[in-house]
Amino acid sequence: MTIEFTRWPQQRAQAYRDLGYWLDQPLTCILDERCQVQPDALAIICGERRFTYADLDRLSSNLASRLAAHGLGQGDAALVQLPNIAEFHVVLFALLKAGIVPLNALFSHRRLELGAYVKQLSPKLLIASREHEVFRDDGYETLFEQATARPQIALLLGDARTEHSLAHWIETPGSEQAPYAPTAADEVALFQLSGGSTGTPKLIPRTHNDYHYNARACAEVCALTAQTRFLCAVPAAHNFLLSSPGALGVFHAGGCVIMADNPEPLACFALIEQHGVNTVALVPSAVALWLQAAPPHREQLQSLRYLQVGGAVFADSLARQVPTVLGCQLQQVFGMAEGLINYTRLDDSDEQVFTSQGRPVSPGDEIKIVDEQGTEVPDGQAGMLATRGPYTFCGYYKSPEQNAQAFDAQGYYYSGDLVQRLPSGDLRVVGRIKDQVNRGGEKIASEEIENLIVLHPAVTHAGLVAMPDEALGEKSCAFVVTRDPTLKAPALRRHLVELGIAEYKLPDRIRLIPSMPLTAVGKIDKKRLRQLLAVDTNRTWLKTRLLQLIEDGETLDPEENLIFYGLDSLQVMRLAAELKERGVAVSFEELASAPTLANWWALVESRQKAA
Repeated sequence: MTIEFTRWPQQRAQAYRDLGYWLDQPLTCILDERCQVQPDALAIICGERRFTYADLDRLSSNLASRLAAHGLGQGDAALVQLPNIAEFHVVLFALLKAGIVPLNALFSHRRLELGAYVKQLSPKLLIASREHEVFRDDGYETLFEQATARPQIALLLGDARTEHSLAHWIETPGSEQAPYAPTAADEVALFQLSGGSTGTPKLIPRTHNDYHYNARACAEVCALTAQTRFLCAVPAAHNFLLSSPGALGVFHAGGCVIMADNPEPLACFALIEQHGVNTVALVPSAVALWLQAAPPHREQLQSLRYLQVGGAVFADSLARQVPTVLGCQLQQVFGMAEGLINYTRLDDSDEQVFTSQGRPVSPGDEIKIVDEQGTEVPDGQAGMLATRGPYTFCGYYKSPEQNAQAFDAQGYYYSGDLVQRLPSGDLRVVGRIKDQVNRGGEKIASEEIENLIVLHPAVTHAGLVAMPDEALGEKSCAFVVTRDPTLKAPALRRHLVELGIAEYKLPDRIRLIPSMPLTAVGKIDKKRLRQLLAVDTNRTWLKTRLLQLIEDGETLDPEENLIFYGLDSLQVMRLAAELKERGVAVSFEELASAPTLANWWALVESRQKAA
């Protein structure tokens, strides 16, 4: 029995084999090869614990054999949710060895997300941690109410009961040495999670052939070797940290992965110094924190050579600081769990590295950049990205409607990204057409949050849009129409928390509005919501800026002439110039003719609507 998925067309599949992209070997060959060449080399450092490649092989074999003895194997699925610890990789290799297909949920996912995955997969195996709030007691069993069957086995890190103790199953060989084997190389090895724009989480089937090539190609572009010391500080389940090149790329090269709980700068700086870390992968929001914290701690970063940054667009201004502030080489990454990975190269010019997101890692990657009519656009012009290739999937799991929208007749996948192709061949990401928020690398589907907000009995409409943020790139703003005038933002956030969503999905700002703007066909007018958001942002900025300029800001009356607060003509000229820089075209004369905060707010709003 095998997992259902959309296969590559036979002609393309054969071409990938002929070109050496697909080796027809299971992902477990990565560990097998290391154990043959360097079994005693360090594979993982996790706190005070050290794991050689031989240890990783032995422990994962223990678990694989025990699972096989309990009747689990090829064609079965597992839901796995573990933090950044060595057991994450032990479990991964154990499941791959046994032919059990894992879905690795992020540790930040809560009851709502986990329940959706269970409903889609009906996993026969659950592996999680008692540290997670969902699994602190056995109430987690309600997750499986909508599944076709409950899991046959539940293994929990930190559980004292032998039959449920993940540590016991890993560390103790089973009394029965049951045979086990991976699924075939052209079958599903694992599921990744899509950061799509719909309310239902979509599952991405990745085969041994395509995922193995993904890791190998990225490891080659990133020049990983047996001397690589890679810090895993972003969630290990992310495609970025698992195979781009991630841990699998490091294991393929014979290097060592150092596990960190999270990307908090000072803790990571200590790990870099202690273990001679030379490579780290981060999302832009984490890099911003590192750049702030690094100057007094530069001596701890002496071993660091490469910083890979992906998950969201990285601002040029921050990119240019990396070599001088962190003392290492920047490598930008633009990739997706669905497949296509782009990297700037280690010998690229500074301008390429600072201002682009690189080019595909494989000569087999095919890319089209098209307009709304599907016509390819010239280099330098922005368009929709479409791609296919030896490690880009061919369809979401059991999602015919989404697949019909995401793929064209030639099998190209439309990622929802708006990109430009530069003369160098590098891609620059300039936006997206998907309705989602990219909050520091975590993708939030607007539709999902909107559908949850309107479950509140007092809410009639909800619309979620992205707003710019210097630290995270984007944050979320929810516009809400309610029939209860006393409803406040904290009550809506409490409502979402009680539904069990991940914390990063909670709206950063909630704006209550009297009615929801709609398009001609009755859909929420997101363009108008973004205009309202821009007005709000500029109103807040304008008041904050005035408070910096005038002496008696604490008692600022919106209707009072600002001249009486000490504002002078030069300051008004400066404000007019600053508003123009923010995209609000107003003149000094317009501001000076009616110098009250209320009038200026109205002027800003009218210009924002006209834009």
